[in-house]
Amino acid sequence: MKHSLDQLLGLHCASALVGVEPANLVCVPQKEIPCLEQELEIYQRVFAKKGVAFQTLCTCPQHQLILVFRPAMVEHYLNQEPVARLLEQYGYDRTQPLDQKLERLRQRMETSKQFPHEIGLFLGYPVEDVVGFIHQKGQNFKLSGPWKVYGDVERAKKSFQRIARVSTALRQRMEQGLSLFQVFSLAA
Repeated sequence: MKHSLDQLLGLHCASALVGVEPANLVCVPQKEIPCLEQELEIYQRVFAKKGVAFQTLCTCPQHQLILVFRPAMVEHYLNQEPVARLLEQYGYDRTQPLDQKLERLRQRMETSKQFPHEIGLFLGYPVEDVVGFIHQKGQNFKLSGPWKVYGDVERAKKSFQRIARVSTALRQRMEQGLSLFQVFSLAA
């Protein structure tokens, strides 16, 4: 089934758009949205009013991986001591601004043999869950939802429920025929 960019963002990025999470990822099929760059420019311009940004992290002939994020929230999270310390292990400089950290992430996505799992930190996942995922290679988790949980299950369950609530609410509004611009009262 072919989706519009609006539908893909509403389906996969509701929690970042609403502000429940600092960021979400969406994989956009190139064939479905031939003018993706132009559409993203519009979303970037319009959603900047709500503190939301869009950045392509990686492009291949079939897909683009887009980070939908709230820069202030992402930067605040990445600057927390345990997060900054873990990122340093992967070559990130804690003193650099967010755009340079995102550039480092983009480079690691292009050059690493394995997917850079520290991306979970950019998405706001708990440090212990990112570390657990890396060390356990995605196995032996306690709970699975928007991410795999290796640490505090109860906290994760509450987060998963909050994410599900806002995602359902946004999806319902879009099923009523509203665009993301209308849902967020933004003029394109």
